[in-house]
Amino acid sequence: MDGAWWPSSRDAAAELPGLIAAVDRLLDRITLRIGVHGDAWQNIPRRIQARGRQVRIGWFRHTDPRVITLSFAAGEPVVLLIIPSHAAAAVAQATLKLTAQDTAGLSIDAILTLAHLPAGPAPRATADGSARWEDEGGPVIG
Repeated sequence: MDGAWWPSSRDAAAELPGLIAAVDRLLDRITLRIGVHGDAWQNIPRRIQARGRQVRIGWFRHTDPRVITLSFAAGEPVVLLIIPSHAAAAVAQATLKLTAQDTAGLSIDAILTLAHLPAGPAPRATADGSARWEDEGGPVIG
């Protein structure tokens, strides 16, 4: 895990341009491709305009829905833990701080446990007040 990201929503088209700009600036690299889990995001375009270029977006079902991968022309890809947009600010900031440290050798579940984030999807309330589980990090469609 190379770090964490706390998006405001699960709308890929709205959230990814800001992530691309921040990663490009912080790492002094040019993001060429982003890999996401197809069920964890809404509104996933095939390409997205960011910083004056088109960035390819690949969505997969065999990847971990809790991470996003950014690839560049040279160097290793960057893998970021996705902090749920509904996470409390204190928990999200603790997770960001934790992943900024050396987390080599820690599994995603271990990082989530240390950050006090649930390892699995959170239940969502339905209209009748009962709880329903998200499907692999994506929204429940009722």
